[in-house]
Parts: sequence; structure tokens; C-alpha cells
Amino acid sequence: MTAADGAPVRVGVFGLLGSGNLGNDGSLEAVLGYLRTAHPEAVVDALCGGPEAVRTRFGIPATRLHWYRGEYRTASRAGAIAAKGLGKFVDVFRTAAWVRRHDVVIVPGMGVLEATLPLRPWGFPYSLFLLCASGRLLGTRVALVGVGAATIGDRPTRALVRWSARLAAYRSYRDTQSRDAMRAMGVDTARDEVHPDLAFALPTPQTSAPADPSAPPGPVCVGVMDFHGGNDDRARAEEIYRRYLDGTVRFVRALAEEGRAVRLLTGDECDASVVAAILDAVDSSLVTAAEPSSLADLMKEMAAADSVVAIRYHNLICALKTGTPVLALCYAAKSDSLMAEMGLGAYCHPAREVDADRLIEQFRALEKRSAELRQTLDARNLAVSRQLDRQFDSLTAALFPAADHSPTLRKAS
Repeated sequence: MTAADGAPVRVGVFGLLGSGNLGNDGSLEAVLGYLRTAHPEAVVDALCGGPEAVRTRFGIPATRLHWYRGEYRTASRAGAIAAKGLGKFVDVFRTAAWVRRHDVVIVPGMGVLEATLPLRPWGFPYSLFLLCASGRLLGTRVALVGVGAATIGDRPTRALVRWSARLAAYRSYRDTQSRDAMRAMGVDTARDEVHPDLAFALPTPQTSAPADPSAPPGPVCVGVMDFHGGNDDRARAEEIYRRYLDGTVRFVRALAEEGRAVRLLTGDECDASVVAAILDAVDSSLVTAAEPSSLADLMKEMAAADSVVAIRYHNLICALKTGTPVLALCYAAKSDSLMAEMGLGAYCHPAREVDADRLIEQFRALEKRSAELRQTLDARNLAVSRQLDRQFDSLTAALFPAADHSPTLRKAS
């Protein structure tokens, strides 16, 4: 694949990648797999939150997203505030210079058009706007691929997100409600497509034969999250966290008292404090913690489990992709939508109002239908795989017009 002048096409990937969030890195991995298979001659590099991690794990050149190294630390002193403000100015030129070196820039998945978790407008929304504005001004095609979106109440954040979407050359979403949210915020979505989350394109680990129904119950994976609500919940963030943690502790303790092995899983580095709190509260050798470094690690843990209870969106995807019945603690509509699309809509529980007794009741109902739900997930996963092939073919047609548009031969799983 080459540009019009015969040189290899230069592709940039952009986002909070390599920063400790396994879901974000999983989306990057899926896009790199597509590029290496469908466009192997492309020259790829990244502008991202954790360049050292991206270089080490994915083997591509990477540049730090922000000039100011203390971007994600709260600035309280005058010097730090001034440095952060200067960084925002410098990033205008750094971002434009990076964009200028590329023919195409891809923002791989992630919830870049939503604020379902705490978010300030001058953080990532500002960075995304700089990217999309630079692309439009400099003639570089910017693609928001399989991204998540939600209606945003905060006006500055909403404005930056809306303009970012308008300035992008290509948009696709990971669910219908994301497209609907952008339409509600004033973006023309008539040409925008909806495809399953990019993480579904990752390879699925080999699974063992189904467990013997007469055997003792197997392990349960419990995915946890340092959850304090979203952008609109800042006033009661501690209350939300305490209720979520208390409910999760009671649930894990109940499983351990029944003799069930429980494996605690994270999806971001910040979740480690929640694991520590649960282990401290539940004194049982049956409760252990994994240290996953990728979505592949998560899928291996979940494939070996009888069932999963999880809160993070990409933890849910990992369970669903391995065909393991999962009960979702939902903190945003995207989780409810995902569960419904995969045939498990009845097994959702509100993350902001965790009721341990109700959670245990739902969990028992989930396990009673385990065999049936596994068959449902097998069928849904086949459909998802075909839909993602269409996503990548559509991306090739939109961003690489000189390339062969025959159906993608890539089969990730």
C-alpha cells in the first residue's frame, strides 16, 4: 500500500494508549492487527499517553501526547498551573506537527466521545479537538473508528467533542446509542456506521471442553473498578464508591463462604486499590487476584471460569468473547446495550446502587442457565466477527482509496 507518490502510507494512531487501561490498548492491538494484515506496507507510529509502554509492547515508534509531563496530576501551585497552561499552548503546535507527518490518523475505539467517567474539558477532549482540527487544516484524514459516545451535559466538554466529531474525516461507532448521542449533540451522522467494539476482533484463547455438569462449581471471575460515578456524580462520588465497594465485598464474601474460588480482575492500573480493599475485607484463601497486562490475559482467566461478574466495559467484552456467562454491573448505557445485543440483557445490575442480595440472586439465575447462555454467546460471536470484517473493509475504502478493496482476509480468532 503506497501513497500517490509511491511512498508507503504513513499512519498515526492516537489516544490514551499505553497508560494502563487494558481496554484502550486492546483497541489499539485490534487496529494494528488490521493494518499489518490488510496494509502491511504502512508505516505506523503513535501519539499517546504512555509512549514507552506502546513502544515496548507493540513495537512501533511513539511520542508523548502532552508536552507537560505533569498533565494528569492536579495542579495546585502557581508554577504547576502556569506550566500546565503553557503545555496546552505548546500542544497546539506539537499536535499539528505530528499530524502533518501522516497521511491517515486513526483513533482506535475507546470512549473518546463520552464523559461517563470523570473528565475535564481541558484534558483529553481538548487533545482530541487539536487532533481533528489539525487534520482538517493540514489535509490529513482523521478517523474515529469504533468509538463510544454519550450525550454530554457539561457545555465546554460537549462543544469540544462535537467539533472533534464534525472535523473528523471518518466516524464509526461501537453501538447505535453512540451514534444517536452524537446526532443529539448536533453532528450529522447520516453516513456514520455502527459496528461491534474493536476488542471483539482480538484472538480468542483456546478453551477446554465444557465442564461436567455433575462436577463441583468452578471458579468465578469478579472484575473490579475504582468506580466513583461519572462527570455528573462528582458531588456524591465517595458515596457511590463506598456503596459499590461494600456491595462487591459482600458478594465476594458470600461466594467464598460457599466454597467457591473467586478470582479478582482489573482493567486499569488504578483498580489495584479496589482489589487490595476486597482482599483485606474478605479473609479467605479462596479469593485471589490476577495481574493481567492485556485483554488476552483477561480472556484467559475468564475462559477458565464458570461465570463472570464485571463492571468495566472491556471486561464484559472479554467474558462475552470467550463465551463465559457474565453478570454486568452497569455504570453507563453502553454496558446495558452490549449485554442486550449479546443476549444477556436480563443480567445487568446498577453499579451506582449495588445491592448484594439482589446481585447474588441474579448470579444464581445466571448460573442456572449457563449451558444455554454459552450456546447463545457462540452464535452471537460468529455474527460479531462478520460485522467487524465489514468494519475493516469500510475503513480501507474510506482511508486507503488506492488500496485493493477486496474483502479483508484477516481472521483474528
